[in-house]
Amino acid sequence: MFVGHLALAFAAKPRLPSVSLGWLVAAVSTLDLLWPLLLIAGVEHVRIQPGATPFTPLVFTAYPWSHSLLTAIVWGIALAALARFRGVPRSAFVWLAALVVSHWVLDWITHVPDMPLWPAASSPRLGLGLWNSIPATIVVEGLLWIAGLAIYLRHRRATDRTGPIALWSFVAVSTIMWLSGPWSPPPPTSSALAWFALIGWLVPPWAALADRHYALEDTP
Repeated sequence: MFVGHLALAFAAKPRLPSVSLGWLVAAVSTLDLLWPLLLIAGVEHVRIQPGATPFTPLVFTAYPWSHSLLTAIVWGIALAALARFRGVPRSAFVWLAALVVSHWVLDWITHVPDMPLWPAASSPRLGLGLWNSIPATIVVEGLLWIAGLAIYLRHRRATDRTGPIALWSFVAVSTIMWLSGPWSPPPPTSSALAWFALIGWLVPPWAALADRHYALEDTP
């Protein structure tokens, strides 16, 4: 899942109006931001197998430190602590930690059974396998994406021209990357995939830029 994760960040913004959307996007993306770093370091592993599922050719053979439920909780606490250190209000701590953990929950829905509960070989691997159906994946994740954007934009307006340009370019690029996935050629190697995935580190600051140019409407 990709835009489904982002949808939760957008939907959380009205609950956390003083927190930059950049922090919310960083929270829902934390596990995927760590994953390519661990791939490059050789700590985690992925296999490229065209046809592994209809939606993606990736077989996640080992990613216990980025994507187990237990470590997701740890990363959530760490991200929330970092945000607090950077001046984010204390009231947002639990929300940010929960958004990090939400990544595991949504991946559990989409992945085939490969999501570990804890970082050990003895951990069971879970997954409901939504990726086994391209139409179902597009419908479920697409509805989340639309709903998240609608919730974010309700009672919000752009303060200048930069806002819509930054926001809708973000939405367009994210949507295209997500929808094109099943029909794109598979990555040539897992190493190339890992280096390409580092582009994800641009996503939180891009979201933060857009958010800085939106404000709550004055409501009676």
